Formats: sequence, C-alpha cells, structure tokens
Amino acid sequence: MFFIIDLINWIFSLYSYVLIAMIVMSLLISFGVVSMSNPNVRQMSLLLAQLTDPVLNPIRRFLPSFGGLDFSPMVLFIIMRFVQQELNTILIRAYYGA
Repeated sequence: MFFIIDLINWIFSLYSYVLIAMIVMSLLISFGVVSMSNPNVRQMSLLLAQLTDPVLNPIRRFLPSFGGLDFSPMVLFIIMRFVQQELNTILIRAYYGA
C-alpha cells in the first residue's frame, strides 16, 4: 500500500518539476534570454507545452486576464497539493481500516 502512496507522491513531484520548468522556460523566452529560433529551445518549449497545456487550459478559461500574467500554474500547484493530500489520506485510511 505504501508503494502506491510513494508512487502517487512521485508522480505529483515529477509533474511539479515539469510545471516549474515550463514557468522558467516561458520567463526566459519572454525576457529574451533564450530565442525560439534555436531548435533546441523550440523543441523543449513544445514538449513542455504538450505536457502542461492540457491541464492548464481548463484553468485558464476560468481565470480572468491579469494583463499578460498567467496565474494558472499557481492555481494548478494548489489544486495538485490538495488532491495529493486527499489521495494520501484516503489510501492511508483504507490501509488502516479507519
């Protein structure tokens, strides 16, 4: 049972790192530190977008526009943390029969 809890926590942690990488990449592109004309940057940006956009787009639809600032990753971090804690609680209660 604890293997399942560890696996769930690992998946959430891995996706958190992917979100952080997406945030850093978008900031580097917006401030002109890296250029999208570089094929490696473009490929990494597309990969991160493919991994995060399906989850972030529904959140973006509900958030109001904040003048070009995207708060959807922050909202997703909060949602992921809540879901992770609830899943851990449910699995631990199921294991101990409480």
